[in-house]
Amino acid sequence: MPTARAALLAALCAPVVGVLSALYGVAPWALSGVLLALVAAAVLADWAMAADPRRITVRRETPGAVVRLGEDVAAALTVANRSGVDARLLVRDAWVPSAGAAPYAHPLVLAAGEAATLTTTLTPTRRGDRAAEQVVVRSHGPLGLAVRQAAHRPPWTLRVLPRFTSRKHLPEKLARLRTVEGATAIRGRGQGTEFDVLREYVPGDDVRSIDWRATARRRDVMVRTWRPERSRRIVCVLDTGRTSAVRVGDEPRLDAAMDAALLLAAVAQEAGDQVDLIAADHRVRAVVAGAHGRATLPRLINAVAPLHPAMVETDFELITSEVLRRERKRSLVVVFTALEPGALGEGLLPVLPRLAARHKVLIAAVHDPALNALAGTPLHGANEVYAAAAGTRALAEREKLGTALAKYGVEVLDFPADTFASQVTDVYLALKSTGRL
Repeated sequence: MPTARAALLAALCAPVVGVLSALYGVAPWALSGVLLALVAAAVLADWAMAADPRRITVRRETPGAVVRLGEDVAAALTVANRSGVDARLLVRDAWVPSAGAAPYAHPLVLAAGEAATLTTTLTPTRRGDRAAEQVVVRSHGPLGLAVRQAAHRPPWTLRVLPRFTSRKHLPEKLARLRTVEGATAIRGRGQGTEFDVLREYVPGDDVRSIDWRATARRRDVMVRTWRPERSRRIVCVLDTGRTSAVRVGDEPRLDAAMDAALLLAAVAQEAGDQVDLIAADHRVRAVVAGAHGRATLPRLINAVAPLHPAMVETDFELITSEVLRRERKRSLVVVFTALEPGALGEGLLPVLPRLAARHKVLIAAVHDPALNALAGTPLHGANEVYAAAAGTRALAEREKLGTALAKYGVEVLDFPADTFASQVTDVYLALKSTGRL
């Protein structure tokens, strides 16, 4: 195809035609035809001398990369000239806009048989999987009058993980966990504890902890020690239905739920508990089960990274059946959803008795501060009165729904987005300290 330089050259033919026709009396149309034919011939010749972009090979060294949202990652692209002639290239590594690719294009000159590595910096603005669209190679002729272009599609995928901003609370929660475990060990046997080891008696030990059978066998006074129950089961249920798309502050409700679930999982894995995850709306989107120890958190992060809200109504019958099918033992089930009377009142309440009969259930919802602001609207006119009434009614319906859920022994956690993750983990630690898991 012609370049801007060819168009400029053709435009310059107009004053040349005017000057020559005035000097030599040549018909303008004949002279302009000759000059344009010469320009066209030069463009064709330049196009023919340009390196064939189809013989420019592009490849990526690795199949993909992983980066946390807000961080940078470099995507390397190796370009090799297999055309047999020198190539003046403009290479664009094209990505979707949310990948934040820079620079836009790479100018490059390659001799025949030469290769070079180009680096595109990606700063993604959305989590999930970001696939490379295509690599467009544009080859310029030596005169710059024509270019040849071809598109290549070397596969590469960038997985953008959630920010996990609540990890800043992790040191504090782990310190609280150690306090809970220490307090339980000091308290000794009781609800929420399990047998740890036998050891020799030392002055100050509770004589009620003496194991007389072990004492008889060892011929030394032996006492039993206890520790907080471990290997408890935590199930995080993420509602990915339409209500999870509502923006609370600067992010969707689903992202706040993910952040809270990850902090809860990080603390629970340090406590020796097993964390499973189910994400669903009208169908199951992601499941993480059977993860233990240090492998738990990475698996959860990779599972939730590509999740996005679906514009459908959540099927709580499906979610309840999935939890009951997978979790045979009594577990702590934390349902991250919206405290919406329509969604929960018609979807969750009818099936909640089945779930609460077998498991300890928590409903965790991000509180929308817009409701409080709406309810507190100054009453200066009719519009303000209606706005305040709408906000007050919404808050009253949420409170009524919370009361209905509490009848089944379900605890409702309704906290603002900035403290949501921390508060949910605090409730878990409180349950663990009192042996109610």
